[in-house]
Amino acid sequence: MDSVIVVLDWHFSPPDFFEETITISRNDYTMVIENGKVEARTTAAAYDANASMRNELHEALNDRFLGVQLLSHMAYELSKPRVTKLHSDGHKDFFMELEGAHLKLTGGTVDFQVTDQHGNIVSDSRRDRIEKKKSLAELVSAYRSSDAVLSALLKSHGAAVRDPDNELVHLYEIREALCKRFGNEHAARSALGVSSSWPRFRQLCNDEALRQGRHRGKNVGGLRDATDVELMEARGIARSMIESYLQHLDNPKGAGP
Repeated sequence: MDSVIVVLDWHFSPPDFFEETITISRNDYTMVIENGKVEARTTAAAYDANASMRNELHEALNDRFLGVQLLSHMAYELSKPRVTKLHSDGHKDFFMELEGAHLKLTGGTVDFQVTDQHGNIVSDSRRDRIEKKKSLAELVSAYRSSDAVLSALLKSHGAAVRDPDNELVHLYEIREALCKRFGNEHAARSALGVSSSWPRFRQLCNDEALRQGRHRGKNVGGLRDATDVELMEARGIARSMIESYLQHLDNPKGAGP
């Protein structure tokens, strides 16, 4: 009897987007993410029984990229999956899909370690970041497809990464979507357990005379570019809003992370 294994593979950039190998095991497939490549393996029986499996795996994988993007603020490129059927006699069947648009890569990271007097590592920024990437990727993968608000938040965040000229406009959409979700700003801040940073976020996106901001038409002739510090601050607040909402979805009775 011909035993057939179905392999789906993707390519992505930057190749160190996840920074280390990620292995995902589910009932009907295993997936390995490593060095710019992704490979998922399943049986032909499982694959043929689910006509949507290819798309479902692609969406689940892209959710992980969106989760990591929250922390890295880095654009990524993910190919469509190629499907290969491996037969027991050694021959292979290939199935491919044409590629779509590409995204621009930006960003960079500097890491550090803190050691005690005995040389033991007490803090490792790279390890901490990787663990947080995993956590965010898992939460996004768990809830993005079933929660329209989360999907909208991630769409706005992705737009902020890809469209830096209007970055603060896109980031402010995150606040607006959360206020609409909970009824108003007070209710949103209460439900998510965040408060102090919201007025500052509104100031950066609305009140400052910034070219990347929302109300630049009110300051014609007096606009300036946002500083790196201001952009990092706005990104951090927007990310904290999304992280708090993810924690709210994961623990509805809780009040933020």
